[in-house]
Amino acid sequence: MRKYWLFAAGASLAAASPASADTVCEWIDFAQAIQTAAAPPPDAPRTGEHDRAQTQVAIAMFEALNAIDRRYESYLGMPAAAEAGASQDAAAATAAYQVLLAHFPGQKTALDDSYSVAMMAVADAAARDRGKAIGEAAAKLALAAGGFDPGRKPVPYRPRTSAGTWTATQLPVFAPYVTTFKPWILPSYESVRPAPPPALTSERWARDYEEIRRLGAKTGSSRTPEQTLMARYRITPNMTPTLRLIADAKGRSAVANARMFALLAMVTDDAGIANAEAKLHYNFWRPITAIRNASDDGNDATQEDPAWEPLIATPNHPEYPCAHCTFAASTAAVLKSEVGDSPPGGVRVHSRSIPNSIVQVVPSLDDWVREVSISRTYGGVHYRFSNEAGEEIGRKVAAMALAQVMRPLPAKGKRKG
Repeated sequence: MRKYWLFAAGASLAAASPASADTVCEWIDFAQAIQTAAAPPPDAPRTGEHDRAQTQVAIAMFEALNAIDRRYESYLGMPAAAEAGASQDAAAATAAYQVLLAHFPGQKTALDDSYSVAMMAVADAAARDRGKAIGEAAAKLALAAGGFDPGRKPVPYRPRTSAGTWTATQLPVFAPYVTTFKPWILPSYESVRPAPPPALTSERWARDYEEIRRLGAKTGSSRTPEQTLMARYRITPNMTPTLRLIADAKGRSAVANARMFALLAMVTDDAGIANAEAKLHYNFWRPITAIRNASDDGNDATQEDPAWEPLIATPNHPEYPCAHCTFAASTAAVLKSEVGDSPPGGVRVHSRSIPNSIVQVVPSLDDWVREVSISRTYGGVHYRFSNEAGEEIGRKVAAMALAQVMRPLPAKGKRKG
């Protein structure tokens, strides 16, 4: 599943000793560029394992840097470096390079060139070689982690309705293998599945139905111009400005940045798949279907509008719960653990759905989550109860990750490595 927080431009791979915090950001950036370039052709056929490439890059860099600058618990059991003097830049670059090469061998020329640039910048040959060995070990561990669970079988989605009645036949965007990945953090994706959506005869259903019918319509809506803009702006969020602001802060270490990106990757993987599992489990109808067929819901408080259309295009998968809301809440929870709810400079968010737009500054991460959630109602694609359920998934996964993995070591443990 695509990670919207990743950087989109190519990387300029400078190196220093010890590693500059930028080294991690640049290889995260470059990993996204390589994956984009590898989209078929020329690297067909693609398989599901590549969906974990970005996360494995982030984890490999964390493990390599944490082996040298031991500040956190290892996620993969990587031991601390046996001897001092390894180049952090060489370790991080090698870890990322080896993971990317394993996933995208068709990009070998670009990978080799960029890796050479990075390694040439490390003047101390002995430090470079030590760092390279650590990076290779970290990449090997990362590539062995996070694969498919043989106990979970892919289940193709079945478009279905009552026998003999036509239904849309386009398959949802989720490939059948998506829910068969081993979770990074969760005991199972079902463990955070929300309660069912409200009954169609309930007061809550009628209230949230009426809200989206009024606010989410393509024409005749009661939205303000600002709400309409936010519905469009939030379709594809880009958190790069905020992540750069955090990563570039004075005093940040390379391993702290690697941990942040690794946690974000693992949390958004697990939260995103848990959200998909819940969507496929409940198979709940989208507003465009519900509003055009309200006479079928058994609730006298809902009024049918056979011509109703949403402001933005309805995503091609079931409605409940909201995936954007899960992403926003999980991301915000991880970032709040780094910089608090209101980071210096604000929460800076760009939009890939309106690419030629200015970066928006939101006062706090909680404000950003609320804006993402309500934007889906303004857009006519999610009920408020779905937004709340999606946020709950994201917060649960992030809280579990922060409590269980890559925890900061006490000063005593840090000194011992």
